[in-house]
Amino acid sequence: METIIVIVFVVGYLAITLEHSLKIDKLVPALVMMAICWAFISFGIDNFHNWFDSSSHKIINDFFDFNHDEKMDLLENTLLHHLGKTAEILVFLIGAMTIVELIAYFNGFSTIKKFIKTKRKTKLLWILCCLAFILSAIIDNLTATIVLISLLQKLVKDREMRIWFAGLIIIAANAGGAFSPIGDVTTTMLWIADKVSTPHLFGYLLIPSLFCMIVPTFIASKLSVFKGNLEIDDADNSDQGHFSSIMLWLGLSAIIFVPVFKMLTHLPPYVGMMLSLGVVAVFAEIFGSSNYFKDKFGNSTHVSPIHHSLSKIEMPSILFFLGILMAVAALESLGILFGFADWLKNSTPNLGTEVVGTTVSDLVVLLLGVGSAIIDNVPLVAASLGMFSVPMDDILWHFIAYSAGTGGSMLIIGSASGVVAMGMEKINFFWYLKKISWLALIGFICGALVFFFTRTLF
Repeated sequence: METIIVIVFVVGYLAITLEHSLKIDKLVPALVMMAICWAFISFGIDNFHNWFDSSSHKIINDFFDFNHDEKMDLLENTLLHHLGKTAEILVFLIGAMTIVELIAYFNGFSTIKKFIKTKRKTKLLWILCCLAFILSAIIDNLTATIVLISLLQKLVKDREMRIWFAGLIIIAANAGGAFSPIGDVTTTMLWIADKVSTPHLFGYLLIPSLFCMIVPTFIASKLSVFKGNLEIDDADNSDQGHFSSIMLWLGLSAIIFVPVFKMLTHLPPYVGMMLSLGVVAVFAEIFGSSNYFKDKFGNSTHVSPIHHSLSKIEMPSILFFLGILMAVAALESLGILFGFADWLKNSTPNLGTEVVGTTVSDLVVLLLGVGSAIIDNVPLVAASLGMFSVPMDDILWHFIAYSAGTGGSMLIIGSASGVVAMGMEKINFFWYLKKISWLALIGFICGALVFFFTRTLF
């Protein structure tokens, strides 16, 4: 039965990886894979010899000797435990997405355009990459990419030039998201799971992430395509509204407040995010109280900013995370991930990463980063949570955060920011592979080498 579950997981994985070829959204195989894996666990519950008890974080080796009712009770408790942990991540993401949509509702991000005055390609490249790096650490790399490419579409008329900028924005956004607990969904997963803390994330990963952004940007700035000036489209008649700047700074401040709230209260991050969402929503409702639109009958109807923003969030992404995290939890519950971790440790030559209680190869984590460019980094990090049992703020977790967060830049389908940029600008997969991937690879390696140095400082 375990073999069947692994096969289902692998097939589901392949379907997620080949979503663009199959023309099926990745949330579909993720949800199907999750449901089938847990169904087979339920059918074969009497035949499993091992079980991982999530509440006590240990393997139950005599699980086979339990009676059927005891096994089913343990199955239900384990499923409920994993659903609770997954819900923490999903509720957190829903809150963050809604705040960003509230900012967009008041056209808050257009405020950023006022700071861009240059027509030099090189200078604009540095401005956009620095903005992507900073914004992704605050509002996550996916949202930062959406904001900056939307801004780019207002600034640059030439699409061929825009996709070059977009490629470097993807690298910078993924680099910026790696060192922030709210910058990338994989880093958020590690943070919520109490594998990393905010101060150590900044300490270990800020400089490596900075090099991961700076080196590709510097090399790209020397390419002929970024020489000279470009035509800036200054004609932007969009109404910023009276509250655009206020909502921008209020929303960003509310998101930044979440890690502070967690450190002060020691409550899960989603609690702080709900508080931030509530505060931002109060101001949004007050500011938007005068917004009306005409329905099909000609009647004036009030537009609620919070209702409008909730209707705009990426529910397919939320459901995908639900499916993939719960599917990985199924493998964890059977102890399969721990066996895979032992195999990796024994079969991969050690390159010197000393970890409390064991030795883990740097090569394994680097391969995880490369793998995140091919396979979605969310399931890879979810798998690593079950594979390794080292304590919080161990070097290993921070290296995983860096590798998974920045490695996806090497292919345009390897990260959420890459996929959204691909959709917004219709960037060809092979164009990105030829023009941008080598820059992302250089940045990834440079950042990793810097990490090997910074980890010795703690």
